[in-house]
Amino acid sequence: MTKNDIVVSIAKATGLRQVDVKKVAQMTLDGIVDALVDDGRIELRNFGIFEVKTRRGRKARNPRTGEEVMVPPKKVVTFKPGKMMEERVCREAAKLD
Repeated sequence: MTKNDIVVSIAKATGLRQVDVKKVAQMTLDGIVDALVDDGRIELRNFGIFEVKTRRGRKARNPRTGEEVMVPPKKVVTFKPGKMMEERVCREAAKLD
């Protein structure tokens, strides 16, 4: 599913124009990114927690040459689903199995 699919779905459900829904959706996503840049963490109740973490530097190997290289530390965004989301996804997935 893409952002556009979500926009179309919300527009149909609410009767709002897709253009307006797309603006709100993009503003929401931009707000999440801004919060991560500013605070390093955003918690959306019943949805989950986005958090910026620092991944340690490490030794790696170039698969083509076999040469050992150092991978520097870097920032990564992690996501931990909220309890309600996790339960619902597991329940729905179990129905499909």
